[in-house]
Amino acid sequence: MASSNESEQQSSSSQSQKPPETELLNVIVDREGQNVNAKWGLHPKLKEDLRPEEWQELTDLMQKVTSIVGTRFSEILSQNEKGQSGTA
Repeated sequence: MASSNESEQQSSSSQSQKPPETELLNVIVDREGQNVNAKWGLHPKLKEDLRPEEWQELTDLMQKVTSIVGTRFSEILSQNEKGQSGTA
């Protein structure tokens, strides 16, 4: 029969062993000077598994997401640059 201490050790070791993570979707925002570019990507296997109408729906949604993220990033960037005073 297992003691409570052994049960605690087994429980804590199973909590520390997380399954491997897989990146399915990513959004990247790049800045070059005043230009802000937002891009997204999907895991190749997931893309293969999508039906054409699902792929189109995802594409439409992600275009909205990258537009929102890029616009917001650009707004914050502009606010920060306006708030900085020049140095001589």
